Order: sequence, then C-alpha cells, then structure tokens
Amino acid sequence: MGIHKGLYFRQNPIPETSRVAGCVWSHPRGFDVGMVSEQSPLLGREPAADGHGTAPAPPPLPAAEESLRALLDPTPCELERAHIERHLVRRLDCFLLTFGCVSQIIKYLDQTNISSAYVSGMREDLGLFGDELNYFTTFFSISYCLMLIPSQIIITYVRPSNWLSGLEIGWGLVTALIALSQNAHQIYALRVLLGLFESSAWPGMMTLFMYWYTPTELAKRMGFYHSCQAIGSMMSGGLQVAILDTLEGKLGLRGWRWLFVINGAMTLVVGAAGFFMLPDYPNRPNPRAAWLAQEHIDIAKERLQRHSRDEARKITLEGVKRTFCMWTAYVIPFLYIATVLAPYGYNYFNLFLKSLKNPDGTPRWSTEEVNAIPILGGAVNVVFVWIWAILSDSFRTRWSLIVIQAAIGIVPCIIMSQWTSDPDRVSLWCAYASYIMTYLSLGTAPLVMSWLSDLLPADSEARTLIVGYSIAGVYAVLSWSQVLIWPASQAPFYHFAWQLSIVFWIIVIVMAWGMHAHEMALKQSLSFRST
Repeated sequence: MGIHKGLYFRQNPIPETSRVAGCVWSHPRGFDVGMVSEQSPLLGREPAADGHGTAPAPPPLPAAEESLRALLDPTPCELERAHIERHLVRRLDCFLLTFGCVSQIIKYLDQTNISSAYVSGMREDLGLFGDELNYFTTFFSISYCLMLIPSQIIITYVRPSNWLSGLEIGWGLVTALIALSQNAHQIYALRVLLGLFESSAWPGMMTLFMYWYTPTELAKRMGFYHSCQAIGSMMSGGLQVAILDTLEGKLGLRGWRWLFVINGAMTLVVGAAGFFMLPDYPNRPNPRAAWLAQEHIDIAKERLQRHSRDEARKITLEGVKRTFCMWTAYVIPFLYIATVLAPYGYNYFNLFLKSLKNPDGTPRWSTEEVNAIPILGGAVNVVFVWIWAILSDSFRTRWSLIVIQAAIGIVPCIIMSQWTSDPDRVSLWCAYASYIMTYLSLGTAPLVMSWLSDLLPADSEARTLIVGYSIAGVYAVLSWSQVLIWPASQAPFYHFAWQLSIVFWIIVIVMAWGMHAHEMALKQSLSFRST
C-alpha cells in the first residue's frame, strides 16, 4: 500500500528534516489537521497497473478515516516510527529522568543535613547557641533565590550537561567543605555558595523535560521527579542516622562531620554521571551521550514539530521583553506560589506531634515517633503525586485536577481551623487525619509546569524564564511569610494560618478556572477566525 498525500493529524506540515527511517506517517492521536507538502519527495506517485510510469496517487482520506486506518492498519513506516519513538522514551526515562530523580534526592539530603548535624554535635562543637541554625537557612534561601533567573538564562547558552553537572559537582565540594568548618561564619559563607550551586537543579530539569517529552508524557515525568523530594525526605532520616552511628570518631572526625563528607562524595558521583546522562537539547544534543543515537535525535525533533514546540533558543533581551508582555508570565507564577503556600501546614506535622501532651504532662509521642509518623504522610504524597500526574496525561487536563486538589485541600484547613480555635470540640484524631489529608494536595507543581508547557509550546525563551522566576517568587515569599503565618511560638494553635490556607486554595480554584476559561475562549476565537 502506498502512502497517500492528504490530511495528517499534525499541527505542522512535516519538514524535510523530520523524516525518520525514510518514512512519512500519520499520527493516530494527533491534534490539529495539517496538510503534507506536495513537494515532499516521499509522497510521490504509485506504480501504474502496467508497471510503466506512474499513476496519480489516490485521493486524500478523510481525517477521521485516516486516523482510524493508522490505528487498525499501520504502514511499515508507521510501525518503524512507533518502535523508534518507544525506544527513545525508554532511553530518556533510563538516563534523563533517572539522573534527575537521583539528583533531586541528593539535593534534598544536602539541603537538610545541616539540621541533622546541628542536633548531632555541631551545636556544641561550634558553640552555636543562638539563632545560627535559622541564619543557615536564611543565607541559603537568599542566594538560591538570587541565582534562579540568571541560571535559567545561562542554561540556554551553556550545555545543560555541562552547566547542571558542573553545578552539582560544585555543591558536592561545598557540602564536603562544611565538614572542615570551625565557626558559624564559615558555614554562612558555604551555605551562600550551596544556594548558588543548587538553584538551577529543579528548574533546569523541568525545562529539559519540556523539550524531550510530549504533552501526554510530560506530567507523569514531572510528577515522578517532583515526588523525589518526598522520597528524599523519607530516606534522609535513616540515612543520616546510619552515617552518624557508624562513623562517629572514625579518623578522628565527629559523626556530624562525616555526614557532610559522605553526602558530598555522593553528590560528586552523581554530578560526574550527569556529563554523560543528560541529553542537552534535541537541536543541540550532547556528544557525550552515547545512549542517544541519531535516529533518536531525529524522532525527538519530529516530536517537537508534531506538537508545535520550538527548538531551544538562547534567551535574548527581545525574548525577555516579549515574555513580560504575556499574561501567562504573571498568572502562572502567581498560581504556582499560591499552590505552594496553601498546603504549607504539612511542614509542621512533626511540630504538631511534638506539642501534644498526655493528661499527666508527659509527651504523647516519643522523639522517634515524632520523626517516624510524618513518613506516612510522605508516602501518601508520593503516591498521589503520581496519581495526579498520570491522570493529567491520560485525560490531557491540567486545570481540573488542580481544582480537585484545591477542593480536597480546603477540607483539612477547615477542620484544623476549628481544632485550633476550640480543640475540645474537634477530635484529636480528626486533626491527625487532617494533616495526612493535606498530603493529598501536594501534586500541583507538576501540573502547573505542564500547563505552562501546553500554553507556550512555541516560545522556549518564555517557558525557561517563567519557570525560573516562578520558583524564585516562591522562595522570596517564603523567606518572610512563614514567620508571620506559621510562627513556632503559636504551634500548634496557629491564630490564622489555616484560615489563610483556605483563602489561598480559593485563589487557586478561581485562577485555574479563569485560566481555563480564557484558554477556551481564545481557542474558540481562533477557530472562528479560521472559518
């Protein structure tokens, strides 16, 4: 059977460079209808019945019929293309996604090991009897926030395999150097460097995912990557305790110093692997990525074309100006910040447990239990981040699942608002359940970022910038707001924190619905103009 010239389910005509294995194919799960160029040498003409010359190609098939034909009776070219594409996605998962997930877990360990070290001898050894631990976090957050946007710009000029891997090696060295610190001021300086080096990890990986995965693949991968924060949280306690217990006093070093040495060494190994595991961009592939063959690069470029996604471009001043003229550049960051602030109470689950007393005044939960019980919440978080992401890709929806999570998130906020104002009227078990329920609504970040990719498929500069300053906005707001909203002196009976969380969730619902309505109106307007 010949390949017919006609309607193919594509958003763009097939470019000359998009051919894979000498084939042109229809896409059975396509989006808009596109016309294949008549000049394509692949479309040609079928042999005449007598074997001499050529006969005109058959008339084009209707769009729906062609889609059904591709599903039920795929051509050899379509089968070849599907095989190569599946192979590409598997390799991306094995290398790009695996590196991102391991790096995210290591990043979490390197961020939080300062707290483990503080309660394991650092405080006494270095004489940290003031608010030094708070300042360690403050210095890290400030430098992290300041470097986010510059790093997102740099990654468009420097290969991600060089930039992200180099930064990871940098923060591994800085983490190891903390083991040599003798006073708080040295740690302040090292924490500033740590924030600078770590700033590009999360937004940089999210940006790379947008170039390699399609809309039906993206949210699942972002969700799995994002869930590694919770996985790192669940792993950190046991791993840090194991290091502290087994290496205390070895080679004359305290256990808390070994904590930074081991974490730093782990980071260096992962960073070195990144030079070979990260694929860079489809139009500028990593020459060291031996796992990425030319046929995979070709199909990756074709996938970008099929979904109207542009190739990676360097961020320019014109691109910055264009970005700040878009409504998306303001709505997405605001929505993202609101989705982070709304469920933020889950961070204080262990503080809530620690504050509870028995009738005789003794702690209701032991120190081990206070650290162990939130692990259940982390497990719930991981499972539901995956569930929301899979549903999002399967049903090609972002906004509705964000709204559903917001509706779920409001319920524990209402219960905790009642419990904090009058704990005698609300069962303590309802408070426990409310904290666990809060973890159900922590899967919004992958959906917001996937939605951004859907809204701006053809502007890589804007996507890269918006990812950067969305996260920078979160850190900027958290640096001052949590002291006011969730002060430790009020725990667990916060005066207005849970009520504000309800407000944030309502804002999320209104914004998500409003963005969806605007998107639908814009599509209808474009459809009307095309007719």
